[in-house]
Amino acid sequence: MDRIFHERQDGSLCAQHALNCLLQGPYFTAVDLAVIAQQLDEQERAHMAEHGEDTPAYIQFMSQESGNYDDSGFFSSQVISKALSTFGLELSPIGSRNNTSAREHPERQIAFVCWLNAHWFTIRKMEQSGQWYNLDSNLAGPAFVSELYLQLLLQQMQAQGYTVFVVSGNLPRVSSDAFVSLPASDHVSATQPVEEESSSCSLRWYMSRGSCAIDTLGFILPIKTVVLSDTSHSETPY
Repeated sequence: MDRIFHERQDGSLCAQHALNCLLQGPYFTAVDLAVIAQQLDEQERAHMAEHGEDTPAYIQFMSQESGNYDDSGFFSSQVISKALSTFGLELSPIGSRNNTSAREHPERQIAFVCWLNAHWFTIRKMEQSGQWYNLDSNLAGPAFVSELYLQLLLQQMQAQGYTVFVVSGNLPRVSSDAFVSLPASDHVSATQPVEEESSSCSLRWYMSRGSCAIDTLGFILPIKTVVLSDTSHSETPY
C-alpha cells in the first residue's frame, strides 16, 4: 500500500503544505519560506538600486509591500521555485511551449503544483505504485486521481482560472513509494473538503515561536519538529 504524507490546512500556509505534500515529508516550515522570501526581496531591492536609490522607480518599489510573502502566510511562486531548487526541482507553466508533452500526456509527469485565489496545492504520482493523488490541504485526505481523469482535471482547472505548474527533476525517495495502492474505492473523495479551520496565528507568530536551528539543507527550523501524531498532517495508508 501507499503511505501518503498529507498536511491539513493550517491558517494560510497552503504553500508550505503544497511543498511538503510534493516532497512527502515535513521539509519546510513557514520560517524557512519566509527566509527565502526575504532573500528574494533583497535581491530585487539590490537590482532596483543599480540605477540609483533616488529614482522614482526605486522609491516606489521601497514603498510597496513584499510581493513574495505577507504576514498571513502567503508565498509567491518565486519562493516555491527557490525552495524546490534546493532539491534540484523546477517549476514551469503547463502552457509553456516546452510543456507540450505534459499537456498531451500528463500521466508521464511526476507532479503538478496548482494555484488559484492565493491557494496552492499539489497533485503527485507515487513512483512505485504509479497512482496519482490530489494532495490539496483543503481535502480531508489524499484523493485518488485516475490517469484517465488526470488530463481532464488539469484542463478543467485551467478553464476555471487555475495556474498549473509542471514539476520536473527527481523527487526525493520516500517510504510511501514502497507500497502498492488499494483500489480507488478506498480513497477519499476528491470533492470532500476539510472543514475550514480558523487560525489567529500569523506568519510573524510562526517566525517568533521557540528556538531555531539550521538543518543540513541550510534552512532555519524550529527545535521542536513536527510529529506524525499532529492533527495538521498525517501519513495515511492507501
